[in-house]
Amino acid sequence: MSTVETGTEVTLASYTTLRLGGPAKAFAVVDNVEDLVDTVYAADRAGERLLLLGGGSNLVVADAGFDGTVLRIATSGWTVEREQAGELLVEVAAGENWDSFVAAMVEQGIGGVECLSGIPGSVGATPIQNVGAYGCEISDVVESVRCYDRATGATYPMTAADLGFAYRTSVLKGTDAGVVLSVRFRLRADGLSQPIRYAELARTLDVEVGARVPAAEARAAVLGLRAGKGMVLDAADHDTWSAGSFFTNPIIGEPEVAGVLARIGEVVGADVAVPQYPADGGVKLSAAWLIERAGFVKGHQGPGGRVSLSHKHTLALTNRGTAATADLLALAREVRDGVRTRFGVELHPEPLLIDCAL
Repeated sequence: MSTVETGTEVTLASYTTLRLGGPAKAFAVVDNVEDLVDTVYAADRAGERLLLLGGGSNLVVADAGFDGTVLRIATSGWTVEREQAGELLVEVAAGENWDSFVAAMVEQGIGGVECLSGIPGSVGATPIQNVGAYGCEISDVVESVRCYDRATGATYPMTAADLGFAYRTSVLKGTDAGVVLSVRFRLRADGLSQPIRYAELARTLDVEVGARVPAAEARAAVLGLRAGKGMVLDAADHDTWSAGSFFTNPIIGEPEVAGVLARIGEVVGADVAVPQYPADGGVKLSAAWLIERAGFVKGHQGPGGRVSLSHKHTLALTNRGTAATADLLALAREVRDGVRTRFGVELHPEPLLIDCAL
């Protein structure tokens, strides 16, 4: 059943991994699809602003909070639908904790999502931004998504092709027209991982790029790598009080690549290799590498030392315990503007900014 609280005592900082964000005008928790749809429908009928909240790992919420209803989706569970040609179709509720689901699949000898271990948040959020890490993206394993259309009141499926996946995005990102109710994944019944594509992970596992290993081994290696970068949530470690990677890796269009690389070379030296990876229509550069070469080191502090870059990874902007959202945004602007000034490359935030902006 749903529970609803009203008033300014429901502070969104309690529901985000950054531990930032002001009060919600109203707050609801739903643990079944029927209540989820009914609550969304009622808010829309009343003309009430609505913010859908999963694990809170990809949100930056304004200090003023949200002047509307915040709906926390707490649906859970999954169903293994069928096995065919060594593959399993598994449908998962949108509110299921992502890493709990990954752990359960690995424990049951099911492969396919192990390289996405340790990522905070809910299952329903993963296809929205095409979550990815260590050479794997959600688009590799999504079969379809079931959505609720807020305009028509209908429930409808979207195939992987319908979702228009690209680097850290899909057609669902940046719009609240549809509400994800469940996600169907195509996983491996043999208990082996996806092919290991990420060089650092392959080295850790001591295998060649492209090899497959037991899913449990891949999960353990990924969790170790993420923990070393402060990317596994730990209440005692302020380096994990973040939204994960704050900036996406910039993609430079093919016509601009030569000019951008030449400018970077002028700054860091023509003999320095610039990390770059193939991307649709151009190349993808490393945001962390650019941030560091622009002079922002691990632990670089923002206003009053209340926020800083993680001491373990320069892509994470962290709350040191007493921060406000305004502090975090000030640090984000400093980093973004510093990279732009030094290299002419624009960095874009990965988390959703709710009633605030860079």
